[in-house]
Amino acid sequence: MARILLGVTGGIAAYRALELARLATKAGHGVRVLMTPAAGGFVGAPSFEGIVGAPVLVEEWQRDPMRGAFPGDPAPAHDPIGHLALVENADAYLIAPASANTVAKLAAGIADSMVTTSFLACSAPRLVAPAMNDRMYRDGATQHNLDLLRERGVEVIDPDDGPLASRGEYGMGRLPQPAALLDRLEAVLPGPAGPWDGLRVLITAGGTREPIDPVRYIGNRSSGRMGIAMAAAAARRGADVTLVAANVSLPVAPRVKTVAVQTAAELAAATREHFAESQVVLMAAAVADFTPTPAAGKLNRAGSGGLDLHLEETEDVIGTLAADRRDGQTLVGFAAEHGADAISRARDKLERKGLDAIIFNDVSNSEIGFDSKRNEVTIVERDSEHRIPIASKDEIAEAILDRVAAIRAGRRSYP
Repeated sequence: MARILLGVTGGIAAYRALELARLATKAGHGVRVLMTPAAGGFVGAPSFEGIVGAPVLVEEWQRDPMRGAFPGDPAPAHDPIGHLALVENADAYLIAPASANTVAKLAAGIADSMVTTSFLACSAPRLVAPAMNDRMYRDGATQHNLDLLRERGVEVIDPDDGPLASRGEYGMGRLPQPAALLDRLEAVLPGPAGPWDGLRVLITAGGTREPIDPVRYIGNRSSGRMGIAMAAAAARRGADVTLVAANVSLPVAPRVKTVAVQTAAELAAATREHFAESQVVLMAAAVADFTPTPAAGKLNRAGSGGLDLHLEETEDVIGTLAADRRDGQTLVGFAAEHGADAISRARDKLERKGLDAIIFNDVSNSEIGFDSKRNEVTIVERDSEHRIPIASKDEIAEAILDRVAAIRAGRRSYP
């Protein structure tokens, strides 16, 4: 796995860096930690050392017992220059949290600690996650310094909006969750070759909303969680993933290109745009079958005596794509069904639309309902069925991609 250098500066959010170090270590990465003297006022070096299994460096003249090596690597026979050796071996360097003071030093090229000196000497991808009070973050000097870092190729991870350390204060300046920081780190790491390297994958997720008037719509309860899980799983396998997301509010893996849409017509247009270049297409979005003609202004209930809506059929998105498919493309649909003959209806849809597989799930099961983190599916193929018992949607996503890989290995083009 990768060698990650983590810089920690003085701020209340330093406690989150402990969890980041734990998550990165658990993921198999080798982690070394640098701290500014001010960071020690919020969290102790021994805490990091216990998590990553390596000494923490604070002072520029502090001797590194590991001689610049990362956990799992052999130490060199000689004593190198500390701040140079670590960054020479690092695959990425993230400073989190980055205080306003440290951001200013980085922008000015000041090298007065292990954190800032190593940053200046680092040729690996560099990331900075600023965290501070909202007023400090929005000040013109801080914004100018962050812009300078961006211009120099440093990736700035914007802070979150929410409650701040100062009692009663709320605003922009919170350090993102450790898992989100690790996602951003892993997105810039030179990962090993994956089984889907070079494969272009198109996935739809979420649920469309069909407007009734400027403020009302007809929609469904799909959260997009299953499609997002498949997008992340495909990206981990090395694929170039495009996610067409209909009204999705959940976070998406950094490696995934996201196209936001709202209506069935917008989703159809977005999928058509990316369909020809894609080898694998997974249509997990819940697309409305009918749409009203929207009113130009907000409909008024007073004295209306009720409301009649005339609904027209939307485009059969997956059917249209299937009609235009070319050799080498694998096209998978989803069917949310219930009832005794649900599998038969899913298989009928498979044959009628000319798909490689249909992912069927029973929406009457409360354990795997809309927005649940768990699912249970049956993968219906032309000559077989594969039941995947209840598991997390991340696990279900991996199982689906395993079947897609098997389909592609056994039949490169649709008969």
